[in-house]
Amino acid sequence: MILNKDTAKKTAELLLQIKAIKLSPNEPFTWASGWKSPIYCDNRVTLSYPPVRNFLKEKIAKLVEEKYGKPDVIAGVATGAIAIGVLVAQELGLPFVYVRPEPKKHGRKNQIEGFLESGQNVVVVEDLISTGKSSLNAIKALKEANANVKGMVAIFSYGFAVAEETFGEHNLDFSTLSNYENLLEQALDSNYITQKELQTLESWRLNPSEWKQ
Repeated sequence: MILNKDTAKKTAELLLQIKAIKLSPNEPFTWASGWKSPIYCDNRVTLSYPPVRNFLKEKIAKLVEEKYGKPDVIAGVATGAIAIGVLVAQELGLPFVYVRPEPKKHGRKNQIEGFLESGQNVVVVEDLISTGKSSLNAIKALKEANANVKGMVAIFSYGFAVAEETFGEHNLDFSTLSNYENLLEQALDSNYITQKELQTLESWRLNPSEWKQ
Protein backbone atom coordinates (compact mmCIF):
# COMPACT_ATOMS: atom_id res chain seq x y z
CA MET A 1 0.00 0.00 0.00
CA ILE A 2 1.14 3.55 -0.73
CA LEU A 3 0.09 6.74 1.08
CA ASN A 4 -1.45 8.25 -2.07
CA LYS A 5 -0.65 8.64 -5.75
CA ASP A 6 0.57 12.24 -5.54
CA THR A 7 2.95 11.43 -2.68
CA ALA A 8 4.16 8.30 -4.45
CA LYS A 9 5.07 10.19 -7.62
CA LYS A 10 6.59 13.15 -5.74
CA THR A 11 8.72 10.77 -3.66
CA ALA A 12 9.88 9.01 -6.82
CA GLU A 13 10.66 12.36 -8.45
CA LEU A 14 12.81 13.48 -5.51
CA LEU A 15 14.67 10.16 -5.25
CA LEU A 16 15.53 10.31 -8.94
CA GLN A 17 16.56 13.99 -8.80
CA ILE A 18 19.09 13.50 -6.02
CA LYS A 19 20.21 10.12 -7.43
CA ALA A 20 19.14 8.16 -4.37
CA ILE A 21 17.66 5.92 -7.05
CA LYS A 22 19.57 5.31 -10.27
CA LEU A 23 18.07 3.56 -13.29
CA SER A 24 20.51 2.02 -15.75
CA PRO A 25 18.75 -0.59 -17.90
CA ASN A 26 21.58 -0.66 -20.46
CA GLU A 27 24.43 -1.03 -17.95
CA PRO A 28 22.99 -3.00 -15.02
CA PHE A 29 24.30 -2.84 -11.47
CA THR A 30 25.41 -5.92 -9.52
CA TRP A 31 23.85 -6.21 -6.07
CA ALA A 32 25.59 -7.77 -3.08
CA SER A 33 23.39 -10.83 -3.63
CA GLY A 34 24.90 -11.24 -7.09
CA TRP A 35 21.68 -10.24 -8.85
CA LYS A 36 22.01 -8.12 -11.97
CA SER A 37 19.73 -5.12 -11.67
CA PRO A 38 18.83 -2.08 -13.78
CA ILE A 39 18.06 -0.13 -10.60
CA TYR A 40 20.10 0.85 -7.57
CA CYS A 41 18.54 2.46 -4.50
CA ASP A 42 20.45 4.09 -1.64
CA ASN A 43 18.02 6.16 0.41
CA ARG A 44 20.77 7.29 2.78
CA VAL A 45 21.54 9.89 0.11
CA THR A 46 18.30 11.66 1.14
CA LEU A 47 19.89 12.66 4.44
CA SER A 48 22.24 15.03 2.61
CA TYR A 49 19.34 17.07 1.21
CA PRO A 50 17.37 18.87 3.97
CA PRO A 51 14.26 19.62 1.85
CA VAL A 52 14.05 15.97 0.76
CA ARG A 53 14.59 14.49 4.21
CA ASN A 54 12.02 16.90 5.66
CA PHE A 55 9.51 15.85 3.02
CA LEU A 56 10.11 12.16 3.79
CA LYS A 57 9.98 12.74 7.55
CA GLU A 58 6.63 14.54 7.35
CA LYS A 59 5.06 12.07 4.93
CA ILE A 60 6.19 8.99 6.86
CA ALA A 61 4.94 10.51 10.13
CA LYS A 62 1.59 11.18 8.46
CA LEU A 63 1.49 7.62 7.13
CA VAL A 64 2.20 6.21 10.60
CA GLU A 65 -0.64 8.20 12.17
CA GLU A 66 -3.11 7.45 9.38
CA LYS A 67 -2.44 3.71 9.44
CA TYR A 68 -1.69 2.97 13.08
CA GLY A 69 -2.59 5.96 15.21
CA LYS A 70 0.18 7.10 17.52
CA PRO A 71 2.36 4.19 18.71
CA ASP A 72 4.43 4.21 21.88
CA VAL A 73 7.75 3.83 20.08
CA ILE A 74 9.26 4.16 16.59
CA ALA A 75 11.83 1.50 15.71
CA GLY A 76 14.38 1.91 12.90
CA VAL A 77 16.07 -0.99 11.15
CA ALA A 78 19.87 -0.71 11.23
CA THR A 79 21.65 0.79 9.60
CA GLY A 80 19.87 2.38 6.69
CA ALA A 81 16.71 3.40 8.54
CA ILE A 82 18.22 4.67 11.79
CA ALA A 83 18.43 8.31 10.73
CA ILE A 84 15.04 8.53 9.02
CA GLY A 85 13.52 6.65 11.96
CA VAL A 86 14.90 9.23 14.40
CA LEU A 87 13.49 12.06 12.25
CA VAL A 88 10.04 10.43 12.19
CA ALA A 89 10.12 9.82 15.94
CA GLN A 90 11.09 13.46 16.46
CA GLU A 91 8.25 14.63 14.20
CA LEU A 92 5.77 12.55 16.23
CA GLY A 93 7.32 13.37 19.61
CA LEU A 94 7.95 9.69 20.33
CA PRO A 95 10.76 7.56 21.77
CA PHE A 96 13.06 5.79 19.33
CA VAL A 97 14.92 2.47 19.29
CA TYR A 98 16.80 0.70 16.55
CA VAL A 99 17.25 -2.96 15.75
CA ARG A 100 20.57 -4.50 14.77
CA PRO A 101 20.78 -7.40 12.28
CA GLU A 102 22.02 -9.54 15.17
CA PRO A 103 22.92 -9.09 18.86
CA LYS A 104 26.23 -7.43 19.67
CA LYS A 105 29.04 -9.81 20.53
CA HIS A 106 30.16 -7.74 23.54
CA GLY A 107 28.88 -5.54 26.37
CA ARG A 108 25.16 -6.06 27.03
CA LYS A 109 24.86 -8.00 23.75
CA ASN A 110 21.81 -5.99 22.70
CA GLN A 111 20.04 -6.46 19.41
CA ILE A 112 17.59 -3.67 20.22
CA GLU A 113 19.29 -0.41 21.16
CA GLY A 114 17.37 2.07 23.28
CA PHE A 115 14.68 1.75 25.94
CA LEU A 116 11.75 -0.51 25.08
CA GLU A 117 9.19 -1.69 27.61
CA SER A 118 7.37 -4.99 27.35
CA GLY A 119 3.96 -4.62 25.69
CA GLN A 120 4.60 -1.25 24.02
CA ASN A 121 3.08 -0.55 20.61
CA VAL A 122 5.79 -0.17 17.97
CA VAL A 123 5.80 0.93 14.33
CA VAL A 124 8.90 -0.08 12.39
CA VAL A 125 10.52 2.31 9.89
CA GLU A 126 12.53 0.99 6.93
CA ASP A 127 14.31 2.92 4.20
CA LEU A 128 13.84 0.21 1.56
CA ILE A 129 11.91 -3.05 1.27
CA SER A 130 13.60 -5.52 -1.05
CA THR A 131 13.00 -9.20 -0.28
CA GLY A 132 11.77 -8.31 3.22
CA LYS A 133 14.36 -10.47 4.97
CA SER A 134 16.02 -7.73 7.06
CA SER A 135 12.63 -6.23 7.90
CA LEU A 136 11.31 -9.56 9.19
CA ASN A 137 14.49 -10.13 11.16
CA ALA A 138 13.95 -6.80 12.97
CA ILE A 139 10.27 -7.54 13.62
CA LYS A 140 11.17 -10.96 15.02
CA ALA A 141 13.62 -9.35 17.49
CA LEU A 142 10.99 -6.81 18.58
CA LYS A 143 8.38 -9.51 19.13
CA GLU A 144 10.86 -11.57 21.14
CA ALA A 145 11.23 -8.47 23.35
CA ASN A 146 7.43 -8.62 23.80
CA ALA A 147 6.73 -5.52 21.70
CA ASN A 148 3.38 -5.19 19.96
CA VAL A 149 4.43 -4.54 16.36
CA LYS A 150 1.60 -2.62 14.71
CA GLY A 151 3.18 -2.56 11.25
CA MET A 152 5.95 -1.18 9.10
CA VAL A 153 6.39 1.92 6.93
CA ALA A 154 9.13 2.48 4.37
CA ILE A 155 10.29 5.07 1.88
CA PHE A 156 10.36 2.71 -1.10
CA SER A 157 9.61 -0.87 -2.12
CA TYR A 158 10.64 -2.81 -5.20
CA GLY A 159 7.31 -4.61 -4.97
CA PHE A 160 8.84 -8.08 -5.25
CA ALA A 161 6.32 -10.91 -5.04
CA VAL A 162 8.56 -12.69 -2.52
CA ALA A 163 8.29 -9.74 -0.10
CA GLU A 164 4.50 -9.53 -0.47
CA GLU A 165 4.19 -13.28 0.13
CA THR A 166 6.55 -13.27 3.11
CA PHE A 167 4.79 -10.37 4.84
CA GLY A 168 1.45 -12.03 4.12
CA GLU A 169 2.57 -15.35 5.59
CA HIS A 170 3.60 -13.58 8.80
CA ASN A 171 0.42 -11.48 8.84
CA LEU A 172 2.45 -8.27 8.85
CA ASP A 173 1.10 -5.01 7.51
CA PHE A 174 3.35 -2.58 5.64
CA SER A 175 2.98 0.64 3.67
CA THR A 176 5.41 2.71 1.60
CA LEU A 177 5.58 6.27 0.33
CA SER A 178 6.42 5.05 -3.16
CA ASN A 179 7.14 1.86 -5.07
CA TYR A 180 8.61 0.52 -8.29
CA GLU A 181 5.42 0.95 -10.30
CA ASN A 182 5.13 4.64 -9.42
CA LEU A 183 8.86 5.15 -9.94
CA LEU A 184 8.68 3.87 -13.51
CA GLU A 185 5.62 5.98 -14.22
CA GLN A 186 7.38 9.10 -12.93
CA ALA A 187 10.62 8.26 -14.78
CA LEU A 188 8.72 7.91 -18.06
CA ASP A 189 6.70 11.10 -17.50
CA SER A 190 9.89 13.09 -16.87
CA ASN A 191 11.73 11.54 -19.84
CA TYR A 192 14.28 9.95 -17.51
CA ILE A 193 13.71 6.69 -19.41
CA THR A 194 12.37 5.77 -22.86
CA GLN A 195 9.47 3.45 -23.63
CA LYS A 196 11.93 0.74 -24.65
CA GLU A 197 13.85 1.11 -21.36
CA LEU A 198 10.54 0.92 -19.52
CA GLN A 199 9.95 -2.53 -20.99
CA THR A 200 13.39 -3.68 -19.80
CA LEU A 201 12.76 -2.32 -16.31
CA GLU A 202 9.34 -3.98 -16.12
CA SER A 203 10.73 -7.35 -17.23
CA TRP A 204 13.42 -7.26 -14.50
CA ARG A 205 10.87 -6.95 -11.70
CA LEU A 206 9.04 -10.09 -12.87
CA ASN A 207 12.04 -12.34 -12.17
CA PRO A 208 14.89 -10.31 -10.65
CA SER A 209 17.04 -13.23 -9.48
CA GLU A 210 17.25 -14.71 -12.99
CA TRP A 211 17.13 -11.50 -15.04
CA LYS A 212 19.76 -10.88 -17.67
CA GLN A 213 20.01 -7.80 -19.85
